[in-house]
Amino acid sequence: MDSKPPSEPAGVPELLFGDLWDYAPAAESTDAVSLEPRYGHFIRGKFVAGENHVAAVNPATEETLCEAAAADGKAVNRAVRAARDAFQRHWAPLGGLERGKVLYRIGRLIQERAGDLALLETLDTGKPVRAVRSLDVPMAAAHFLYHAGWADKIGHVFPGATAVPLGVVAQVLSGSSPLLGAARKIAPALAAGNTVVVKPSQNTPCSAMRLAEIFREAGLPPGVVNILNGGGDTGDLLVAHRDVDRVAFSGSAAVGKQVRRALAGVGKRLTLDLGGKGVHILFEDAALDQAVEAVAGGAFHHAGPPLMAGSRLLVQENVHDEVVEKLDRRLATLRVGNPLDANTDVGPVLTGKRLDRTRDLVQAGEDEGAQKHQAASTVPDRGYFHPPTFFTGVAQSHTIALEEIPGPVLSLLTFRTPDEAVARANNTCHGLAAGVWSDKGSKVLEVAGRIRAGVVWGNAWGRLDPASPIGGYKESGTGRDGGLHGLRAYLEVR
Repeated sequence: MDSKPPSEPAGVPELLFGDLWDYAPAAESTDAVSLEPRYGHFIRGKFVAGENHVAAVNPATEETLCEAAAADGKAVNRAVRAARDAFQRHWAPLGGLERGKVLYRIGRLIQERAGDLALLETLDTGKPVRAVRSLDVPMAAAHFLYHAGWADKIGHVFPGATAVPLGVVAQVLSGSSPLLGAARKIAPALAAGNTVVVKPSQNTPCSAMRLAEIFREAGLPPGVVNILNGGGDTGDLLVAHRDVDRVAFSGSAAVGKQVRRALAGVGKRLTLDLGGKGVHILFEDAALDQAVEAVAGGAFHHAGPPLMAGSRLLVQENVHDEVVEKLDRRLATLRVGNPLDANTDVGPVLTGKRLDRTRDLVQAGEDEGAQKHQAASTVPDRGYFHPPTFFTGVAQSHTIALEEIPGPVLSLLTFRTPDEAVARANNTCHGLAAGVWSDKGSKVLEVAGRIRAGVVWGNAWGRLDPASPIGGYKESGTGRDGGLHGLRAYLEVR
């Protein structure tokens, strides 16, 4: 009996696998996202007109999303006066239980509008919608829900002491994760009984304007939260205003130093949430595949500018080659492109200026002798895209090992002993985040305790919780957000 397999029917092509197969586009529709062509400010519970409008640009397409006004001294005075009136007449006398109810409603409304907020945040920042939907929006809601529970318990937290709100808080936010950043700052201030004046980044005003709508719908009394659009000049006016009791600033270390100098000796309390140069310490006994995936996520997936980006990787020498091989393979599979596509891993850098800075630093790395690794991925012609890149052969003195890079660039260095790893990790002016990777829990805990960083993860990266305080050492800032530590910053304990 003939056992020869039947031949393929005529005209049926042979199936081919490999490079011919790719992910089909799965871009989210933005038809349901509505934006006003122009935004002014949100003062005393109302949207008010402004002047000197500046375009907010979608970094993935370079198209204008909307125009936002730049608040002048008159607008800043109005907002601070509204916050002071609301503090004295409405919010502080309201009581913790009622304040908690309002915060809870805000958190629930964020959850209900999660889809709309995720699309808006992606348009505003260029962060991949998959990451925004799974982290930024749920965590923003979690901050309001968590602090809603604290609002009626503050009087019992400090035995033998009385805790009272400070008054009016000025909060200047960065363009990194604007929705989550706003929630991290606003929620504890309101739970403590303060009123706030918020200035979002001039590059990303859309999330704050949508939050204003949620605040109003949740029944927040007029003037408790006021939002001023504008750039650096508006921030300077707000920070220096004499009727502001506390300042919380998020942004670059250079501007943070200016804010600290401006407030020296005036009696205002200050929290600084500044830049970082996050570091992974990867020991030979770590789960390398798990670690490489987390390193890629922390360094590349948000395309810079998140403050928690892990842009330095310290690898124990005897697994250096294996880690480099795994990183090369992972780099080749990262998809760069439309952040509204669920398949996209790497979106654009936030602004054209940051893209230029990233390119300059990459060139500096090559000029100083480091070896560049870059996959042959296709980068869109439009938008502020930079291919994910990492460098080997990096010395501690190289510019790319010292400077904060606002794009998807990773520097890889080596070490031999735990002592050397800690010394190299701490040899920086930054100190915001770190991760320690090892199969031995005792080693993770011992090394983590010696790293000068505000947040240290063990065999993980980027795991956040509103009950856990985060903040920086050295030029990465002062003070903490989250947990009782972050709430304490908005209280006067007598």
